[in-house]
Formats: sequence, structure tokens, C-alpha cells
Amino acid sequence: MRRVIAFAGKGGSGKTTSLVLFLKYILEKSNLDILVIDADPDANVADVIGKEVKFSETIGGKMAELKRKIEKREIPINVPKSDIVESDVFECLLEMDNFDILEMGRGEGGGCYCSINNILKRVIDVLSKNYDVTLFDSPAGLEHFARKTGRNITDLILVSDASKMGIHTMKRILDITNEVDLKFENIWVLGNRFPDELKSILEKEVDALKDKNVKLLGFIPSSDEISKINLTGESLIDLEMNNSAYLQAKEIFSKII
Repeated sequence: MRRVIAFAGKGGSGKTTSLVLFLKYILEKSNLDILVIDADPDANVADVIGKEVKFSETIGGKMAELKRKIEKREIPINVPKSDIVESDVFECLLEMDNFDILEMGRGEGGGCYCSINNILKRVIDVLSKNYDVTLFDSPAGLEHFARKTGRNITDLILVSDASKMGIHTMKRILDITNEVDLKFENIWVLGNRFPDELKSILEKEVDALKDKNVKLLGFIPSSDEISKINLTGESLIDLEMNNSAYLQAKEIFSKII
């Protein structure tokens, strides 16, 4: 069964690091076709896997170029914009050794291109069907869910660090997904860098939700080695297999795949 797994949460909570640890886990576990979509304008996934991606290689870069061509009337009238967008998306698909990555990138300039954004959503929906697992790094905050762009996600992982803001964002995302009637097969809450003595706070917050579809996935502890890799720009996929934080991450990720 195909899985589309989104990581969301407050900026700085560790959702990108958690996503790449999950990627490492499924790369080691089995021979799956994997797509990683980085929808965060900061485009941090490439940094965490040690890959440099130019703006021109992102969808944001392609859309900026398309916008320029539209304004200068360089696109033939008889060519549907949907065909151009679809072609641009496949050009942005970067093939790594064992998975593909698609970076949304930042927006550039003003103006509203809602029709292009709608086309883009449909193309990504179609693209994800060609993979066994799609990992989706959601933008920090809530706007992404308010626009109902997470409608084909099977598993939503809400990452919270040990802060009131992290827990507040988690709860607000849940409120918004209910308000706009987004449905997920599973909603998981993942605690990142929680000291042992504070874990019970997140456990009580999840219990208080009284939503059977929201489950506590577990906790990934702090790791000096992970912090070092993230700082030096090496690939987190190359993290030592016996790293204690990664071993705990593998155990909790097994609940999903």
C-alpha cells in the first residue's frame, strides 16, 4: 500500500531532521521507491542530506521563470499552462542514489498565480502515486493545512519540541485540519529532544485530546552527533547505525512502516 507521510510542526521543532531519519530508516529497511517533497520555502531537506540545490532547480524557480514568460508573452497561446507546469515539475525531480527529491523552493516576486498553484497540486498528487512512499516536509506553521493541500496524506506526523510553542502549534494544526475537514488514516505526535523528565507533559497533552486517531508516536532524544552533522553540512543519511537517537527513532518508526 502506498504511503504519503507528512511531517509538520513549529519551525525549529526538528521536523526536517525527523523526516531524514525516517528516510534513512526506510532506505535500510527495504527496497522501496521513495519520493521526498520539500514544501518548506527554506528548503532544508537538501541541506540535511548534503545536497546543494539551486533556486533554478526548484519548482519556485520554475514558476518564477514561467511567470516571467507569461508577462512577456513568450508562451504560445495554444500551449496549455498545465503542460508546461507538468514538464517543469519533472525537470525539478532530482534523482539521488536510492530516492528522488522534489524541492518547492521559495516564491519570488508579487502577483497571484492561483491557477498555476492548483495545477501544481494536481501534478504532485499524480506524481506521488508512482512511488511506494512519499515523505512530505510541510512548511512551518499552519497556512499549508488551511489551504487544504494535505488532502492525499495518509499519515500526518506532528513534531513538537519541548516548548509551549511546539505543543501549541501541534494543537492548532489539529484544529485546522478538523475545520477544513482534512482526513488522515493516522495522526502521530512525535516528541523531539524532550528531556526524560518532561516527556509526561506531552503524553498528558495527547491524552487530553481524546481523539482516537491521534496517537503518541514516541520520542527522539537529543544527539550531539546529529547536531554536528546538521551544522557541518554532511548527510544525515550517513549517521552511524548504532547512534542511540537513531536506534530509538527506528523503533518508533516501525509503528508506521
